[in-house]
Amino acid sequence: MNRRNFNKLVLGSFALSMAACSSLTKVSLAKNKKRVVIVGGGFGGATAAKYLKKFSPDTEVILIEQNKEYYTCPFGNTVIAGMNDIEYIKHDYKTLASKYKIQVIHAKVKKVDGATNSVILENGDVIPYHKAIVSPGIDFKYEKGYVKGSELHSPHAYKAGAQTSLLRKQLEDMKDGGTYVMVAPTNPFRCPPGPYERISLVAHYLKNNKPKSKIIILDQKEKFSKQGLFQEGWEDLYEDMIDWRSVEFGGKVLAVDPIKRIITTDEGDVQADVLNYIPSQKAGKLAFDSGLTKGDWCPINTKTFESRLVKNVHVIGDASIATKMPKSGFSANSQAKVAALQISRILAKLSVINPPKLANTCYSLLSPTYGISVAAVYEAHEDKIIKVKGAGGLSPMGAPKDYRMQEAEFAVGWYENQMADIFR
Repeated sequence: MNRRNFNKLVLGSFALSMAACSSLTKVSLAKNKKRVVIVGGGFGGATAAKYLKKFSPDTEVILIEQNKEYYTCPFGNTVIAGMNDIEYIKHDYKTLASKYKIQVIHAKVKKVDGATNSVILENGDVIPYHKAIVSPGIDFKYEKGYVKGSELHSPHAYKAGAQTSLLRKQLEDMKDGGTYVMVAPTNPFRCPPGPYERISLVAHYLKNNKPKSKIIILDQKEKFSKQGLFQEGWEDLYEDMIDWRSVEFGGKVLAVDPIKRIITTDEGDVQADVLNYIPSQKAGKLAFDSGLTKGDWCPINTKTFESRLVKNVHVIGDASIATKMPKSGFSANSQAKVAALQISRILAKLSVINPPKLANTCYSLLSPTYGISVAAVYEAHEDKIIKVKGAGGLSPMGAPKDYRMQEAEFAVGWYENQMADIFR
């Protein structure tokens, strides 16, 4: 089976296993009708809203998302490297509202109150629910001199949108012969291959526009996702341009001056012309404010994604503890479908699917014509998620150029299929 058909199969088969945008004050639960409130409109939340309405058409579905447009981190690196415009990764909620009759509210949520089964907005409005799905994404651990506001000088670009455009502009303004420095975070974090795809596409831009420049990665880990494939591609495409330093060999960051773009490591200072500092991460603030976290992340029942700390609240996406699944957009999309299916069955007083199946597919571009990928299928049990042996796979080492080119084409198909699956 080729990768394009695999993508279509996963998007379809795993789904089966606003009428107008407005603001509410306080809405009582209708008699003989169930309501599910979904907080967060990214890969997880938007998917959950759409598929819950598919699985349970009579359920009232309310999606609360602060922003009217959503910018995806997947393919954000192509914007940074000048391969796509920022509009390419921008999506809205109009189809979810008009076609699927989901009530979309653009407002900031203060907390999800499990004691009263209500979502409380910053403006004081209260929205009761029978079930809630929370997809709060990530937040950052500010440390070592990188504090709130530092992203205005040394962008992380790990929440797409304005940060994506800022890093793109800094790259364009960098002199030929300059140094682009990335600080890569500790595990776990959103999209494990993401920093290394970004480095690859930045190298592509520099090779073609500022060939005297160099790239340094100060990695706070000993190894990284798809490392062999990335380093093989770097050697083939960008010989001597990329200097990767692990935490054990010159990459350990002790302090950073984000304004002067100076990074102090265990082997001395590194001066950057452009500093892309990606902090270590934790669950989004809403998860903490709602009592959904234990440590940095949200423990869940992995069969239903219901919180182990707050009844009737299901947590999906990057914030959840869903190992062995990586924190990725496709993982969030797959988890959202499972959560929506299980909730629809619970509301209908049916037994949940046991065990539900999930999947992850991740493509990475090293250049516009060079792609690599990894795919896996999972089963979710009561307290753990396990990989299905023999399902999925990794791009082979030493593959010919036409194979890498085909993977790059599949990457575009993967993204466009995902966006259609979620927002259209």
